[in-house]
Amino acid sequence: MLSKSIEKAFNEQIGREVYSEYYYYAMAAYLANINLDGFANFFMIQSKEEHDHVVKIFKYINDRGGRVLIHGIEEPMNDFESPMEVFKLALEHEQFVSKSINELVDLAIKENDHAAKVFLQWFVDEQVEEEATMDRYYNRVKLIGGEGHGLLMIDSELAQRVYVVPAV
Repeated sequence: MLSKSIEKAFNEQIGREVYSEYYYYAMAAYLANINLDGFANFFMIQSKEEHDHVVKIFKYINDRGGRVLIHGIEEPMNDFESPMEVFKLALEHEQFVSKSINELVDLAIKENDHAAKVFLQWFVDEQVEEEATMDRYYNRVKLIGGEGHGLLMIDSELAQRVYVVPAV
């Protein structure tokens, strides 16, 4: 059984993950609009992964006898200046999500909820990967000055990314 404070915190995390899903859809829409379809593909897949995170937490709350509560989601930013800005903002957003996951781990430790701590370890590991990926592409786009042939090469690379349906 989840404590009320952990249930509440997990429900808030669901909201952050749904927001992340929408935020990445907005980034994909901007990038598709400026004909960077590979970049758009990258963020469409990011969005799907965020949705998977929602489902994972949703299921966990229910499995532990808690109740999922859905709240309103803030409208994401929709206008961006450049692909470089998109990756900079995505990196900052992933750092924010990492902080929120760490706070959930701290709460699980404080409440001596070993099951929640073990469950959250997957998200801790996932956030290391998410931050590294956003940092890598932000720095690559920055390295080429955010334009020209280099941008098109990265776009071509990102077009190859494929969504992998997670194991249930």
